[in-house]
Amino acid sequence: MTKKTIRPAETGENKMKSPDMTKTLKDKLKKKDAEIKLLKQENEKLKEQNLRRLADMENLKKRMNKEKTDFYQYALSDFLTELFMVLDNFERALKIQNQKGGKAFREGIMMIYKQYQDLLIRYGAKPIDIQGKKFDPRLHQAFITVESEEVEEPEVVEELQKGYTLHNRLLRPALVKVAVPKKSK
Repeated sequence: MTKKTIRPAETGENKMKSPDMTKTLKDKLKKKDAEIKLLKQENEKLKEQNLRRLADMENLKKRMNKEKTDFYQYALSDFLTELFMVLDNFERALKIQNQKGGKAFREGIMMIYKQYQDLLIRYGAKPIDIQGKKFDPRLHQAFITVESEEVEEPEVVEELQKGYTLHNRLLRPALVKVAVPKKSK
């Protein structure tokens, strides 16, 4: 006896299901293909958005660096323009120094000095006040020290060079002569 193998296509049951199943599978395949196509489009769209954002960020970075460079280069423009006015007045004073008397020249120089001080103060630079002050190493730089029996703590007795702050931050310490208590032997 020989056994005959029956193939699924030959059975009546499979013959009925086969066209329906194939159609169902084809529909599912079409849906999956459409879904893949949609996902690919969305992926491309997201890649493009990401590239644009990266380019925007790079452009912003370049623009910020340029603005920063420009700021540093030209930050003092207004200040220097006002300094030129002071310089112009000095030049005028020096030109008329020989033409007029010493008193007028001195008054002119004093006016320029006042103009210069006002300009510094307007931009936030202020001289350090040292009159009657105790020595403060954060604001003063001791250039000369003298011993004195009249003081118990180091005290500023003379200003040799003005010190300045800019908005309460030290720019240059005041160069001072300091009296210190006399050392006992």
